Amino acid sequence: MIEGLAREAAKQTRALNSIPLDAINSVYLPYLTNLARIQIFFGGASSGKSVFLAQRAIIDVARGKRNYLVCRKVGRTLRGSVVQEVRKAIYDNGLLDDFTINKTDGTATHRNGCQIVFVGLDDVEKLKSITPAKGAFTDVWIEEATETDRAEIKQLFKRQRGGDPKVRKRLTLSFNPILQSNWIYDEYFSKIGWANDQREYKSEELSILKTIYTDNKFLTSDDQRDLENETDKYYRDVYTLGLWGILGNVIFTNWRIEDLSDRHDQFTNQRNGLDFGFSSSPAAICQSHYDRNHKTIYVYADGRRGEFYETGITNNVLADEIKARIGRNWITCDSAEPKSIAELQGYGVNAQAAQKGKDSVNHGIQWLKQQTIIVDVKCVGARKELLAYKWKEDAAGNATETPVDKNNHFIDALRYAYEEDMIESRIDWDSVEGLGHVEDYKSPWQ
Repeated sequence: MIEGLAREAAKQTRALNSIPLDAINSVYLPYLTNLARIQIFFGGASSGKSVFLAQRAIIDVARGKRNYLVCRKVGRTLRGSVVQEVRKAIYDNGLLDDFTINKTDGTATHRNGCQIVFVGLDDVEKLKSITPAKGAFTDVWIEEATETDRAEIKQLFKRQRGGDPKVRKRLTLSFNPILQSNWIYDEYFSKIGWANDQREYKSEELSILKTIYTDNKFLTSDDQRDLENETDKYYRDVYTLGLWGILGNVIFTNWRIEDLSDRHDQFTNQRNGLDFGFSSSPAAICQSHYDRNHKTIYVYADGRRGEFYETGITNNVLADEIKARIGRNWITCDSAEPKSIAELQGYGVNAQAAQKGKDSVNHGIQWLKQQTIIVDVKCVGARKELLAYKWKEDAAGNATETPVDKNNHFIDALRYAYEEDMIESRIDWDSVEGLGHVEDYKSPWQ
């Protein structure tokens, strides 16, 4: 018996040491064995939250007692984010002999049979039926949890039923604190009286850890300098200091979220737009329907493929995505990339360049502000931008008439999609609320 216990102890030690402790940022080490039922890891950009949670998942699975279900709101965003983090942790720590990685969905299976499984919350049928190879899901980790709704979190609790009653179940949320108006703040932070300068909270049921870039010893000097040099108050608060965001001077307030999944057949008056992305910024396809009589724009996601809002996409892949969504319908693209437009046309996409022109950004914003915009629940990228797109502020904190050039990839695509409608409308600029009088202004499309 003693020999058996010794063998088990040695096995646990090897599992814990499957990733060297010096490869883990020290602020996270106490959380390797944290058993709080709900765990929240949040804070600024580049603080190492996702890297640590991937490392912890690998260590836990190697111990042979835990299975992980890892989620994001939209399944297609998993591969470029948390799936990559888990794979990287396996590769970097020389654990390829211990894990089998499914090339299709990224599932990582340890040789002991325990698994790390990935699923999007938009894949309802898969979410209902998914189970690990053995046992039950002891851990659910939701990356970018601010994208989710309360009801979705409740559904995830149900996925943790069964299994060894001696193994504590855990639900882990990780995110940047984009807006204090998010339901997560009300549900977990306001109830405990969370203070802005607070770093930790611990109880048997709930643990919270806030980290920022200075907690990440592996951060490059360039990344550190970029975060330290941020001058916009909102972006500095959220991404540099890890504080809950409080946005003033938000541009769009004329929108709401609805489930449009059963209404796609009614969307016949289509408007499509494209903003080209690159390595660090997403390419965004806007699919929408315009109800001209009621001045209402419906932004929706493709029924099978979902919203397209992704980084690192080549033009041939982009062309396939566009054709799968809109077929031979026209799409209006950012005219700053004529070569990319020509390539899309060569791949069979009916792509045309946006006309833009002087003050076209403000023109487009003001036209869109006069519409009602309804956004499908699946369009997470669109929702995030509409929440965060804001006017620049002067030294006194007053809004200027220039938007901050961030969080605008989908919004640019939306503007391009409705250029012709804007031309037809011929807005009376002197009467537009919020813009003020513009001397000798001429519309860029006149």
